[in-house]
Amino acid sequence: MTENEIGRLLADLWLDVQQPAILWQAGVLVLCMLVARWGAQLLQWRAPEESTETLKRGAAAFRRIVFPLLAMLLLIAGRALLAGWHSTNLLSVAIPLFGALAGIRFVVYLLAFSRGGWVDGFERAIVALAWTALALHLTGLLPEIVHWLSDVQFSAGTHKLSLWTLLSAAFWLVVTLLLALWAGSALEAWLMRSPTLDSSLRAVFARLGKAALLVAAVLVVLPLLGVDLTVLSVFGGALGVGLGLGLQKIASNYVSGFIILLDRSIRIGDVITADHHHGVVTRITTRYVVVRALTGVEAIIPNDTLVTTTVLNHSYTDTKVRLPLKLQVSYETPIEPVLQLLIEIALRHERVLRDPAPTAHVLNLADNGIELELGFWISDPEEGSQNLRSDISVQVLDEFKSRGIEIPFPQREVRLSRRTTQV
Repeated sequence: MTENEIGRLLADLWLDVQQPAILWQAGVLVLCMLVARWGAQLLQWRAPEESTETLKRGAAAFRRIVFPLLAMLLLIAGRALLAGWHSTNLLSVAIPLFGALAGIRFVVYLLAFSRGGWVDGFERAIVALAWTALALHLTGLLPEIVHWLSDVQFSAGTHKLSLWTLLSAAFWLVVTLLLALWAGSALEAWLMRSPTLDSSLRAVFARLGKAALLVAAVLVVLPLLGVDLTVLSVFGGALGVGLGLGLQKIASNYVSGFIILLDRSIRIGDVITADHHHGVVTRITTRYVVVRALTGVEAIIPNDTLVTTTVLNHSYTDTKVRLPLKLQVSYETPIEPVLQLLIEIALRHERVLRDPAPTAHVLNLADNGIELELGFWISDPEEGSQNLRSDISVQVLDEFKSRGIEIPFPQREVRLSRRTTQV
């Protein structure tokens, strides 16, 4: 539809508005919208949880465009039915607006659907702004608004700026940043699927690529808008002062995050003990590391803490971990059979490794009995160690009771002497 056609259509619509017959068009428009809303609710199909990601995304995209598409189709049918009795200029204006709404919703969803980032949270606002601008253009009101905004001017130093210049600059900056974020998310998804790179390196390259795209987007769009890049030097100096004063700790966490990701001292899946927290590393970001304990509690540890303090990585070079189990037997117990029995009990558990094999030793000749230690190795510390110790301890108690092996406990013998006094 050309601008001349739009102008004639709007002129005819203005004539229709002054006639009582416009109520027929308004009624058909409202009826089509209500039927489209009802049909859209019936067609709100969601893919099952076990479906592929592509099917889920397709269903989500369909839910976003089903209402404007139904409204557009119903309006086309309503215009055809009403054309024999009344003019249909209002419906002719509404049809491309609903079609544009469907297209804008689909395009915005393509930019934000799979990333779940902040773009997704502002999806409705972005759709509303884009559709409003397009609607103003189709109705011919946009040039008048642009002219009014251009007349609103003010001075900034030696430069004169108009409100339209600022709004257009902000618009193109946001559009460029959105495209950069979308490209960065696509790059991150591609890197995360690469089987030849380590998981830590994939995360590093993804974050560096996203940051580089954002910086490139800003550097490209600012000169196009007439902004001198030398002003960024002032901003860089202010940023340096801010980092030196108030943001030093935050900057340290980000730098430490890149150090952790590059030297791969801590990786996803490692079992670590840091800052009084023990668990499995489930996530590594540029600011913090998430450690999930066996209780399900997740600790968020700043990267600066992991770089500047001692971290116990139980699976740094090898996932095998030795677990000790200490106990006592009485001095009347024959030691060699008991040591062999402890090894056999440990080997009964499926998580205990055969190589290295379990060992049992005499630790100490204590006051109440002979101290023994059963040592065994496991290769899955992320599954927990206390539960395994508990299972083996229960089996040891059962075997000792059935064989009559005594586990000593502290005993004290108190003797009372009776003295007689002769008078």
